[in-house]
Amino acid sequence: MTMLEQGTISIHTENIFPIIKKSLYTDHEIFLRELISNAVDAIQKLKMVSFAGEVDGELEAPEIQISIDKDKKTLSISDNGIGMTVDEVKKYINQVAFSSAEEFVQKYQKDADQQIIGHFGLGFYSSFMVASKVEIDTLSYKQGAQAVHWSCDGSPAFQLEDSSRTQRGTTVTLTLQDEEQEYLEPIRIKQLVTAYCDFMPVPIKLDGEQVNRQRALWKESPQSLTKEDYLDFYRYLYPFQDEPLLWVHLNTDYPFLLNGILYFPKLKPDVDVTKGNIKLFCNQVFVSDHCEEVIPKFLMPLRGVIDSPDIPLNVSRSALTNDRTVRRIADFIAKKVGDRLKSLYNEQRDEYIQSWQDVGTFVKFGSLNDDKFKKQVEDIIIYRTTYEPGVQENKEVTQASNAETPAVQVQSEEGDAWQDVTSASSSESQLPTSNSQLPNSQYTTLKEYLERNKERNENRVFYCTDEAPQATYVELHKKQGLEVLFMDSFIDTHFISFLEREYSDVKFSRVDSDLDNTLIDQDKAAEIVDPKTNKTRNELIKEIFEKALNKPKVNIRTQALKSDDPQGTPPAIVLLPEALRRLQEMTALMQQQSAQFPEEHILVVNTAHPLIQNLTELSQGSIVQGSGQSPSGELANLICQHVYDLALMAQKGFDADSMKAFVERSNQVLTRLTTR
Repeated sequence: MTMLEQGTISIHTENIFPIIKKSLYTDHEIFLRELISNAVDAIQKLKMVSFAGEVDGELEAPEIQISIDKDKKTLSISDNGIGMTVDEVKKYINQVAFSSAEEFVQKYQKDADQQIIGHFGLGFYSSFMVASKVEIDTLSYKQGAQAVHWSCDGSPAFQLEDSSRTQRGTTVTLTLQDEEQEYLEPIRIKQLVTAYCDFMPVPIKLDGEQVNRQRALWKESPQSLTKEDYLDFYRYLYPFQDEPLLWVHLNTDYPFLLNGILYFPKLKPDVDVTKGNIKLFCNQVFVSDHCEEVIPKFLMPLRGVIDSPDIPLNVSRSALTNDRTVRRIADFIAKKVGDRLKSLYNEQRDEYIQSWQDVGTFVKFGSLNDDKFKKQVEDIIIYRTTYEPGVQENKEVTQASNAETPAVQVQSEEGDAWQDVTSASSSESQLPTSNSQLPNSQYTTLKEYLERNKERNENRVFYCTDEAPQATYVELHKKQGLEVLFMDSFIDTHFISFLEREYSDVKFSRVDSDLDNTLIDQDKAAEIVDPKTNKTRNELIKEIFEKALNKPKVNIRTQALKSDDPQGTPPAIVLLPEALRRLQEMTALMQQQSAQFPEEHILVVNTAHPLIQNLTELSQGSIVQGSGQSPSGELANLICQHVYDLALMAQKGFDADSMKAFVERSNQVLTRLTTR
């Protein structure tokens, strides 16, 4: 072997190699990604010069070979790409690559905590993090080129010699340090190839076996892909997960280059909406599992792949967040997501409804945080509603036959996911009792709700946040023809405040905050003064409850709830005034505590209920015992407390002591009622 040159690499930072070994990348394993990336680049360059007619003969099939020699403690990466001449080795290895490494060290060595996403310009010198010696054996594609062998032991000294290599391409051989022997294990190399280079466009082989998937779906045309292609890719990226709801294929080359596929997953209660799950690639090379700086924060729970060479990888995360191109990419992604949702709304509304429970969270969160996105989707935000076509109209003044009725979207069993309410049959219009994804769930937009109810309760929206405990209140509204919207996702507490800012003239009232006049019957008989007691029946009932409960902070109101069947209404309900409840929720949120049930609340005693009417006579029993109260009076007290407990149970869960007391009182009431 003829010595072509021997010398030292010109450097200005005396201790650059130790710094490279310790600080070039956070994870030493990155070296393999960098060397394979260089090999792919060499193969792509050979294709380019071949297309230009500068290569004689046919090109062999491109491939990258990885070889392990445990006896020699060496790991080799070989490609059949463009290769290098002596002058090119001097330029790209001794000058360009090393100067990049030096620049990197000078920039970052003072800030050990600086987090680097990646720096592909340094590729080759990352090998010194794990190797005590690095060798390059290369032969250029150029006619008459001399094969070259370069070696360096991690010091500024290097050797450049001729080589007996006859095959075009490059082999980089690493003699691994003792503490880096893990990279001599085939299973470890396969793991790294899968993690970082799985979608590289060139076959990567280890001991003759291809170990990378190679097909980068996001680089392909959406027109050439099937639904099963997208689902298979998702299953590969995220095994053992529920199927995605829908996906968005990103593809643009101006004003930046960007490809990707983003999936809407089914959201689970334990999802961390602040943590990104999208994989970031650069030219099909994996960079990071998280790209929070590139994705709008309201799209963090999305999954999939983003690939762009225009995302700067040689800067800190804080700098990346403020990069102009990155901000434009984030805006582009948000717009494409909005376009996809609008397209689904207009063209496949059945799928839109079925996925709304999860997709709606993204849409609402995006509207809260991105004004441009809000304008895109404001007309496709839907709400489940109690509106029953045909039923509600019978409770209202009949409108002119030619009047326009705003539409309600109905999810039907027959697959016609959205129907005009005027044509929906009664059998297709029943509200499911609990699950918004059951067939026949009805949905409407807020504008349609306001238009439909403008004559009955202009600019007032009744809503429900938790269907099970608020079912009694919802039913009261339904029976009087008052439409209720279900705002029961975890984000809706904030979204209601947002809607109030957007619709400043609209009042939002939770069904348990107060009673609309429509729900109250003017019971004139209850206002007649009884000459025996000199009190009205309402006053007497209020007095009975105040004495039985002995809770000064509970405001007791006596009102008759309107109903065709008084027995079917609750004997009492608890109301939490809207402003007071929201203030308490906001205070709890600021203090990072759970909102406690307020001691000050309203108990509405339904004077129209037979049980409450019977209490008046029961409490006035004439036989008084030694305790100063008649047995019937004592029973009336127990029933009052029992009625209050039942009303409370619709609003909050009982702690151990409260539940124990409730069970004991219930047993006492039942015992008294069965005693003859």
